[in-house]
Amino acid sequence: MSTAEGSYSGARPAAVLAAERLVVVPRRHYGIWVGTAFALLTAFFIIRAFASNPAFAWGTAASYLLHPPILRGLGNTLILTVLIMAAAIVIGTVVAIMRVSPSRVLRTFAGVYVWFFRGVPALIQLIFWFNLALLVREISLTLPYLGTIFSVRTNDFMTPFFSAVVALSLCEAGYMAEIIRAGIKSVPSGQAEAASALGMPYRMILKRIVLPQAMRFVVPPTGNEAINLLKMTSLVTFIAVDDLFYSAQSIYARTFETIPLLIVVAFWYLAVVSIMSVGQHFLERHFGRSEVRRDPMGMRILRSAFGPRPAGAVR
Repeated sequence: MSTAEGSYSGARPAAVLAAERLVVVPRRHYGIWVGTAFALLTAFFIIRAFASNPAFAWGTAASYLLHPPILRGLGNTLILTVLIMAAAIVIGTVVAIMRVSPSRVLRTFAGVYVWFFRGVPALIQLIFWFNLALLVREISLTLPYLGTIFSVRTNDFMTPFFSAVVALSLCEAGYMAEIIRAGIKSVPSGQAEAASALGMPYRMILKRIVLPQAMRFVVPPTGNEAINLLKMTSLVTFIAVDDLFYSAQSIYARTFETIPLLIVVAFWYLAVVSIMSVGQHFLERHFGRSEVRRDPMGMRILRSAFGPRPAGAVR
């Protein structure tokens, strides 16, 4: 053994012993501690104020949770949300495709649509469609040599419920069009160009290549829009649609129990939004399943214990 090797072998244990004598002190995050204590203290005072203030009348609020008018209003709110969101997705998809169309006329028309329906407040659109009969008293179809095929008064079909569906669908479609357009733009253009070079028509390119890949970017903001739409349906109270908020208003206008009824409305909105958030989470996982992700530790343990084992694994 050479002198250099001997000195190296003798110095190594000393360095190891010195490293073992070091005391590792974790870094203290005083800002996080102060913030955590402040948050807990604030939460304590808020919960105490809510629990000890008799004006909230929690017992009265609990008695109205399953009240028939409240449940009927909740059902109408859910029906409105589903119908409006379905119509907005269909209209928004058409407008988004027009926005990315090679035709200048289609792009201009779609751009004006988005500009108008996103720019005018939803409440103004709602009241306008509800009062459509002031502009058009009846809608009829007349053909030459055949006369009038049908004629219907505007007030007969523009009911408050139908007016709410039409107004909010057109308004929400303006936002959905931009969401879907952004999803389409997120797909690399080279894929569409390659498909076009192979002779695939534009309609098939959108259906088979662009839109399926765009869904991963469309689903998260669409879920947020659906949640926002659920809360926006409370605007239909202004045209006397019997939704959740209108039902609560009808009750506390007679009983003067305003705060308990507002608590009931807030509870049901929070409950539905929570369920929708869970559904949105699973939709995002479904459309983003191609991405590499790490599941939580609990899910990995359950999968390793009860999930399928690879072929040839030792049992």
